[in-house]
Amino acid sequence: MLTRVHMPPLDGASGWLNSGPLSAAALRGHVVLVDFWTLTCINWLRTAPWIRAWSRAYRADGLLVVGVHTPEFSFERSLDGVRQAIEVRGIDHPVAVDDDHRIWDAFGNHYWPALYFVDADGVIRDQYSGEGRYEESERLVQRLLGVDRELVDVVAAGVEAAADWANLRTPETYLGSGRGLPPVPPSGYATDGSTSHTSSPGLRPGRWSLRGDWSVGAESVRLREAGGSIAIGFHARDVHLVLAPGGRRPVPFRVVLDGEAPASAHGLDVSEEGTGVLREGRLYQLIRQQGPIRDRTLEVQFLEAGADAYASTFG
Repeated sequence: MLTRVHMPPLDGASGWLNSGPLSAAALRGHVVLVDFWTLTCINWLRTAPWIRAWSRAYRADGLLVVGVHTPEFSFERSLDGVRQAIEVRGIDHPVAVDDDHRIWDAFGNHYWPALYFVDADGVIRDQYSGEGRYEESERLVQRLLGVDRELVDVVAAGVEAAADWANLRTPETYLGSGRGLPPVPPSGYATDGSTSHTSSPGLRPGRWSLRGDWSVGAESVRLREAGGSIAIGFHARDVHLVLAPGGRRPVPFRVVLDGEAPASAHGLDVSEEGTGVLREGRLYQLIRQQGPIRDRTLEVQFLEAGADAYASTFG
């Protein structure tokens, strides 16, 4: 528990959404919940229903939720992308646009998502990073507000639904050279320019491979010619892929699960036949399985060039 550490200033924001600029001094008298997020983070997406519910349930009691959108990937600096995420997620509380990580650095933050609980005197009373601890967090909000009542009833659905933790055995996998493991096989892998890759069958969970003509950057891999694909080995209920179009044209894709159309295992962004379209930079849910979970291989086939792939996450 942190004591007598005051909330840092918020003047590092490059912009504000859902409100005018806010300052730490102007927030005195409110209990403040600061929520650090970035639009492609699956861990934040699964906390979003609770943050929304607390904001609405306790607003009249004096709670002010302040979101801070600090981008992980360069394409997340798009203000239109942040606006779209706010609309899709139903966020109606103020959001600071922290493109330069100035608020992030002022708080000494290191993770998405991260919550900072600030009392009416501007003192940070607690902080928590990651998913979970919802009951304890809400009880803390109630204590800071001086209220005592039943906890809010939260229903999380779609991409916001909690992970199937009992069957989640595959970690987040970055595809760029700066943070991720190289694809299988690693031969021909380069951090500048392009090379031709051949995908590998029988990938174990957490490994991935490329087929086609890809260029490799620090953050992502980019398909240079139509017809390339990414194969991912996994053991999880859900599979997500962070994607962005490298150009202005949409990129159609097809998902294959163990060589077949996903059928009932398709995710929100894919049909039963496995078809989908990459239109904007965000997290795409490709697979949500209904039956027993086992080691499987997913392949995403892109029918046009220009797809940028950043990371795969699981649930």
